[in-house]
Amino acid sequence: MTSLLLRILNLQNLISMKHLVLSIAAFALSFQLFYAQSKNLEQKTSYTIEENIIYQKGDDYINERCVLDIYFPDSKEGTPTLIYFHGGGLKGGNKYIPEYLKEKGIIVVSVNYRFYPQVGVKKIIEDAAVAVKWVYDNIKSYGGTPDKIFLSGHSAGGYIISMLGLDDTYLKAVDLNPDQMAGLIPLSGHAITHMTVREDMGIGATQPLIDEMAPLYHVKENTPPYIMITGDRELELLGRYEENAYMNRMMKLVGNKNTELYELQGYGHDMVYPAAPILLRRIKEISSEK
Repeated sequence: MTSLLLRILNLQNLISMKHLVLSIAAFALSFQLFYAQSKNLEQKTSYTIEENIIYQKGDDYINERCVLDIYFPDSKEGTPTLIYFHGGGLKGGNKYIPEYLKEKGIIVVSVNYRFYPQVGVKKIIEDAAVAVKWVYDNIKSYGGTPDKIFLSGHSAGGYIISMLGLDDTYLKAVDLNPDQMAGLIPLSGHAITHMTVREDMGIGATQPLIDEMAPLYHVKENTPPYIMITGDRELELLGRYEENAYMNRMMKLVGNKNTELYELQGYGHDMVYPAAPILLRRIKEISSEK
C-alpha cells in the first residue's frame, strides 16, 4: 500500500512539474510576442526634424535669428504641438529640443528670436508672436492641429510665452487670440517685469517692478490653462518662485480657475528636465479633453 501511494504521489509531482514547465514556456512565448509587437510599434513611429525654417523675413539679422525647428512624428494626425522658447536673459541662447520630449508622441517646435540690445524687448515678443502665427498656419502639414498648440519656454522663454498669453496685444497683432492656445506652461519664467527690461530702464536686478511689461500686470479671470513650474524657492534665481507664487495668488483672487503652480524641491533655476514630465503629462491631459 505504501509503495502504491508513493507511485501515485510521484506521478502527481511529474504531472505538476510538466504543467509548470508548460506554463513557463507559454509565458515566455507570450512575452516574446509582446516584445516583438512593441518593437514593431516603435519602428512604425519614426520622427523627423526640419531645421532653420524662416518664419519672418527681413534684413540679414532677422533672417539669421527668426528661424525655427520642427520635430514631429511621421505617422500621426491631430498630434499636440509644443512651441518652445529657449532662455538666455533675452540676450543670448539658441533653439533646442529638450531631450526628454523626444519620441513622446508630440510635435516640438523650437524657436529662435532676436536679442537685446540689437532690438528692444517688445520686438523680441513680437518675433515670438510671428513664430506662433507661422506654426498655427502651417502645423497641419506636420500632423498637428491648431487647437492643440501649447506654449512653453525656460526662464526668458517662459517670460515670452507668459506675455504672449496674458497681454493679448501681441497675438492680436498677428490675427490670433490667446484663447486659441491650448495652454501656457512657463518654466521658471518671470512674472514681474523682466530683468533686461529693468536694466534698460536703469533698474538693478534685485529691484522688482510690475508694469505693462510684467505678466503680473495682466492678471485676468479667463486664460488658457496657465501652468507655472519653478525650482525650489531656496535654490531658484532671484526669487523666481515667489514671483510665480504671487501670480498664482492674484489669478485665484480674480477668479481664474485655470492656474497651477508647481515647485520642484531640490532643483534650482536649471530645472527643465525635472519639469519636462509634468509639462508632457499636462499637455496630454489637456489634449485628451479637446
